[in-house]
Amino acid sequence: FLISGHGTKGVFELLSGWRRTRENLPFKDRVADAYSDVMVSYTMTSSLYFIAFGMGASPFTNIEAVKVFCQNMCVSILLNYFYIFSFFGSCLVFAGQLEQNRYHSIFCCKIPSAEYLDRKPMWFQTMMNDGHQHTSHHETNPYQHHFIQHFLREHYNEWITNIYVKPFVVILYLIYASFSFMGCLQINDGANIINLLASESPSVSYALIQQKYFSNYSPVIGFYIYEPLEYWNGTVQEDLKTLSQGFNTVSWIEQYYQYLRVGNISATNKSDFISILQSSFLKKPEFQHFKNDIIFSKAGDENNIIASRLYLVARTSENTQREAVELLEKLRPLSLIQSIKFIVFNPTFVFMDHYGLSVTMPVLISGFGILLVLILTFFLVIHPLGNFWLILSVTSIELGVLGLMTLWNVDMDCISILCLIYTLNFAIDHCAPLLYTFVLATEHTRTQCIKNSLQEHGTAILQNISSFLIGLVPLLFVPSNLTFTLFKCLLLASSCTLLHCFVILPVFLTFFPPSKKHHKKKKRAKRKEREEIECIEIQENPDHVTAV
Repeated sequence: FLISGHGTKGVFELLSGWRRTRENLPFKDRVADAYSDVMVSYTMTSSLYFIAFGMGASPFTNIEAVKVFCQNMCVSILLNYFYIFSFFGSCLVFAGQLEQNRYHSIFCCKIPSAEYLDRKPMWFQTMMNDGHQHTSHHETNPYQHHFIQHFLREHYNEWITNIYVKPFVVILYLIYASFSFMGCLQINDGANIINLLASESPSVSYALIQQKYFSNYSPVIGFYIYEPLEYWNGTVQEDLKTLSQGFNTVSWIEQYYQYLRVGNISATNKSDFISILQSSFLKKPEFQHFKNDIIFSKAGDENNIIASRLYLVARTSENTQREAVELLEKLRPLSLIQSIKFIVFNPTFVFMDHYGLSVTMPVLISGFGILLVLILTFFLVIHPLGNFWLILSVTSIELGVLGLMTLWNVDMDCISILCLIYTLNFAIDHCAPLLYTFVLATEHTRTQCIKNSLQEHGTAILQNISSFLIGLVPLLFVPSNLTFTLFKCLLLASSCTLLHCFVILPVFLTFFPPSKKHHKKKKRAKRKEREEIECIEIQENPDHVTAV
């Protein structure tokens, strides 16, 4: 699903570039014009995709799922790029031959004349129409008659640049920024484990019941001691009490100490401690279940305890996940500095570890991605203001997606983090051509420049995002919370990008730099210089007035 957005973007951009060429040119010239117009920017955005996901696939990534995902993305990006660069370009050449020879692009048969089609039914005319019946076959720019292109040129461009529409667009952006900022302030401190399970599965039912009725207790934590200890030593007993302080414990050690105190039995040395434990305590029916918690070894006639375990349960408030992470942060450092060597573990700790990094990770990755864009655009400067606008646009889209998905109850799990990384590339892929066409335009006004930019790239952007959204529809029918999270994130990414490309940028670019006044001055200077040259030629040789 993610790679389809990158692939279809290149397809529609190259197709748009091909349609902007003149049909009466040779095939080589048309391909050269289309490739020079499109493939430079597509190469740069593909490189950025590859670099961004290449970092995720590097050995520096310590999450295997993210690493595998990024490796697959890198391979898919390379396949996409070479497919569009080679095979799809060849298909355009073949399509150009069909167009020039007036063959149907689907049925590959000769298109009948207009007089013949007029005598046929409407369905036949629709199927066999090549779009040139009402215009010259070698028209300068037949792409202008495309319905999306016509709509943008004749209707939308005039509407979005209308002076009465601009205040409403500014208000719309302020509302967008306010909700995004509000969502960013409410980012959940971690992921809900339920979102990682299949919808309506028994595991979800168990998790919901557990959270509803028994959420005041932490998960049962296994406390594993993996070295021989002098359990009969008073100092060791105090250390164990200190470590388990604040927990409700299910421990053979406490039960054994209580058994010794009740029976007024003394076990202050190793032989007595182990002998009473094996021959008396573990023989009692109420204590026999502790046999599996103690590992004995025998060296000659002497028995030793080489490992043991106990269980800890903490009393927590409603925010169970946050407090469970705090317990981990408290216990794990103790296992490194205490004289007792132990490990604490519960299967949910796998998710808790991810949960503890889920807030800082997307912020760091997104910030590093924006920094990477700054570095790349610094060395590959097309226009400084174009780079500045690109960074602003990408930052606005990234923060918008982050804030809105929080308001849409999307937690920070592995899927949402990967989608945030993808949003960065998706926004650059669509905003960069529009912005650089604007800043490099030479028209007299900013309004005319943004109209030309939308006319040149708007069709490809709209086609790609529409195809991408249609491709997301099957995700709604997958019975998985994780897949629904993917749908939400990608829907927000494409919607925010579409909003910026067609609403926010066309209005804001008419307010702020780059200015187009210097282009006016250059054109006026050229016109004045041309007029002076014409006057000089007329004065020197009046017979050449007609030629001039």
